[in-house]
Amino acid sequence: MSERVVLVNGSGDVIGSADKLAAHQAPGMLHVAFSVVVLDDDGRVLLQRRAASKHHFRGLWSNTCCSHPRPGEELVAAGERRLAEEMGFTAALTPVGSFTYRATDPETGLVEHEVDHVLVGRHAAEPEPDPHEVDDWRWVDLGELIDDVAARPGRYTPWLSPVLHLVSDHT
Repeated sequence: MSERVVLVNGSGDVIGSADKLAAHQAPGMLHVAFSVVVLDDDGRVLLQRRAASKHHFRGLWSNTCCSHPRPGEELVAAGERRLAEEMGFTAALTPVGSFTYRATDPETGLVEHEVDHVLVGRHAAEPEPDPHEVDDWRWVDLGELIDDVAARPGRYTPWLSPVLHLVSDHT
């Protein structure tokens, strides 16, 4: 059974669902996504480097985890589920805002066209990431990370900068 994403219109109203990979084919279908950012007790961000086996934006540094809610799945529950699947731990997540973006992966031609909901949580222990999802991870100071993403955007996923700015506004 294929994984499905929730399609929305420009107003954010649900209009159906689509196969995940089909939704990312050019020109890209607008769909719901989430980006999880986990902070430690010092306010550092847990970053992951996306696995080389990912469909798009592989090998780039990104927020703690990101994915899509399944049709009928509540957003925060989806974020908590995916955090456990990708990073091997759970944390209570809180929504801090959303934004819409479109980005094309120059390597694969796949398109992200998403209403991205940012979810923030706290966790202090080291993760145990799934190697099929994550090639590397590290804790990074939020301010330093924002500066590095601005200075060297090619190292990071295209959605990371707006994600970090929403997190910064709420920490």
